[in-house]
Amino acid sequence: MNEQFRQALSVIETLKRHGHEAYFVGGAVRDYLLQRPIGDIDIATSAHPQEVMAIFPRTVPVGIAHGTVMVIERGISYEVTTFRKEGRYEDYRRPKDVTFVRSLNEDLQRRDFTMNAIAMNEYGEIIDPFGGVEALKQRIIETVGDAAERFNEDALRMMRALRFVSQLGFSLSPKTKQAIIQYGHLLQHIAVERIAVEFEKLLLGPFVSKAIALLVETNLFAYLPELATKKEELIKLSSYSLVPVDRIEAWARFAFVVHFHREQLKNWKLSNHLIRDILICLKALEHIRSLTDWTIDALYEYGPYIPHIERIRAAVYDDKPSVHSLLKQWEMLPIRNRKELAINGHDLLILLRKKGGPWLSEMIENIERAVLHRQVENEKEKLKEWAMCNQKRENNC
Repeated sequence: MNEQFRQALSVIETLKRHGHEAYFVGGAVRDYLLQRPIGDIDIATSAHPQEVMAIFPRTVPVGIAHGTVMVIERGISYEVTTFRKEGRYEDYRRPKDVTFVRSLNEDLQRRDFTMNAIAMNEYGEIIDPFGGVEALKQRIIETVGDAAERFNEDALRMMRALRFVSQLGFSLSPKTKQAIIQYGHLLQHIAVERIAVEFEKLLLGPFVSKAIALLVETNLFAYLPELATKKEELIKLSSYSLVPVDRIEAWARFAFVVHFHREQLKNWKLSNHLIRDILICLKALEHIRSLTDWTIDALYEYGPYIPHIERIRAAVYDDKPSVHSLLKQWEMLPIRNRKELAINGHDLLILLRKKGGPWLSEMIENIERAVLHRQVENEKEKLKEWAMCNQKRENNC
């Protein structure tokens, strides 16, 4: 048992001292068995939420209707959830009601995939009633019980399956894959925001190419926003081996290959800030197709986005990225943005004794370009002199 689990043992032991069962469950157990980095540790218990809150001095009722209480121990937060079974699902995404139970097996039975239905006790012993450990060994993603039932309960589980393909490099079991093909249309009942969260994780996984290929193979792509007519583009996207390093790069590469613009991105319900970043990358990629296209003006305009743009360019055009070299060139520019100019609009108004107007932004832009192309040094007095001369061209200055 690793250090993260050992730190959480006090929560398990405290619950057991009060006569309750308690186990580590979910993704943390799965990742521990796969020897992957562990995220948040979740605990399942026979104790009801009110009992958990009575036992621990520091708790937050984060999802008490569904049995979840946040327990804070030594500054670390743990989600402690009561064993439960779920009633009939509504709208293909959530159970109509939740019933608290005293059985670990019943709790594990409601989970999506066998690899996520594994528990571990305080001694590090594994409880695996649905063959999750074998699925991990076989590198297979398989639903707990009937795949059709699981996907009819919550259609987002189909996206989660492909997201796990991207993150783990696993394959879908034949029954799971067939059920996705058969019930993919149910994704139309799921909020775009929820789909986008899973899709972003898919785009960022180390096996994203495999997941995109499965998206096409299962026809699930046809039920994702704006993708119904993008089969060939997705096949092309699945051929790229370079894995995106962050969400801007992931979405920008995806958008570039499938020919998305502002409206399509908005239909994915992405934030305005993220859409802005993506569109900047797309604008650059329309012009920068080879290393020689990285002109001084391009370096200046897209500087902070160089890593994203260059890695996408290299992936799409089967080239080697030159991020380090380009960043070095950008850093060596006389200025890297307009704020670094040694003169501003207020200075020019006083210097030239003129009222503000369109001329001012034009003058600042001219100064900016002159400094960038080393026609004048970025020193206030020299820029003043340059501005005066620019106003007196008729005097041959």
